Amino acid sequence: MSSKNNSLFQLAVIVSALGFFVDVYDLLLFGIIRKPSLTDLGLSPVEVLSQGELIISIQMIGLLVGGILWGIIGDKKGRLNVLFGSILIYSIANILNGMVTDINQYMVLRFFAGLGLAGELGAGITLISELLPKEKRGVAAAMIASFGILGAVTAFFMKEIFFWRTCYYIGGGLGLVLLALRMRVHESMMYAQLKAQAVERGNFLMFFTNKDRFLRYMRCILIGLPAWYIIGVLVTFSAQFGAAFGIDGIDPGKAIMFLYLAIAFGDLSVGLLSQRLQSRKKALFIFYGITILFSTLFFLQQGGTTTTFYMICAGLGYGTGFTVVYITMSAEQFGTNLRASAAISIPNMVRGVLPLIIVLFKLMRNVFDNYVTGAWVTGVILMAIAILAAIKTEETFGKDLNFIETD
Repeated sequence: MSSKNNSLFQLAVIVSALGFFVDVYDLLLFGIIRKPSLTDLGLSPVEVLSQGELIISIQMIGLLVGGILWGIIGDKKGRLNVLFGSILIYSIANILNGMVTDINQYMVLRFFAGLGLAGELGAGITLISELLPKEKRGVAAAMIASFGILGAVTAFFMKEIFFWRTCYYIGGGLGLVLLALRMRVHESMMYAQLKAQAVERGNFLMFFTNKDRFLRYMRCILIGLPAWYIIGVLVTFSAQFGAAFGIDGIDPGKAIMFLYLAIAFGDLSVGLLSQRLQSRKKALFIFYGITILFSTLFFLQQGGTTTTFYMICAGLGYGTGFTVVYITMSAEQFGTNLRASAAISIPNMVRGVLPLIIVLFKLMRNVFDNYVTGAWVTGVILMAIAILAAIKTEETFGKDLNFIETD
């Protein structure tokens, strides 16, 4: 590998890592400042919970729509176009978020923030997967994800220091600065070669026109479900769980901070582990086991302490580090003409399923007439689905990515 190529690879990894840092900062910021921002807008404590659930769901729908949109653009127009366009949209949306005066404006802008945020990680991992040698792409993806996750920790500390509106301005400003850095990143040669061929690119419907391809796509979505159950239910609504466990004073922002700080270490660990085991699937199952362990501990902390609660959130975060594996596997499962569509849409499909997870959670807590029981039953259902999907998923470690999808 020439020194010039090595420098280009390093730049792509660094810029992708910084991009994911800003992505996570902006994505998790609402969860961290949900209570103070909605309270400041005049909502009652009951409305803070109900409207908070609604806004998170709307943001996730934005991610779902954006995942499809940016994936198509990434395959039709190039990976870099996604990295430029997505960061511009979510930066502007977050700056405007700092100016909202009512709940309706908040909802609309979180939708557009989600729409923009959808393209970041998948496009970055697609670009890195195609730029780097196959023996290095897993570790590079882990480095991007682990550094990026620190954006959640930064968001928590910004909330502790600044007014909630200022936190949104900071996120938008960071995105605009990063946009300038992206001007030096080069497009993937693998994609550039594909553009010269008469091959259909970015046809999202191709995921549904072939049984094998459809099943690959669905399994990649299902193996990620436990991540957003942990993030979007257990930790986002940690104050409610703390109260149910008899633990007063749980700060959801602090719980999210501990979760994401640990996810950063989990992402790096799972990437290195998959490299050592020469297997994505083995690393995935090991981290599923860690997730199950700390989920069990989460529901056994009746009468515990805030310190123990936050440490269990950190354990949940470390286990949830498996996210980088399923996103990398998603990029490696599909040909170059559909790779961006897969790698960008799949994690956002998982994020976009969060409203359904919340609906399932509400249904279970109504069926069992118990907040905690409803939550752990929901978790058992989602983990069982994910494990079954992972068993059927193809091992992709070391797979040659220079291929295309055809009907």
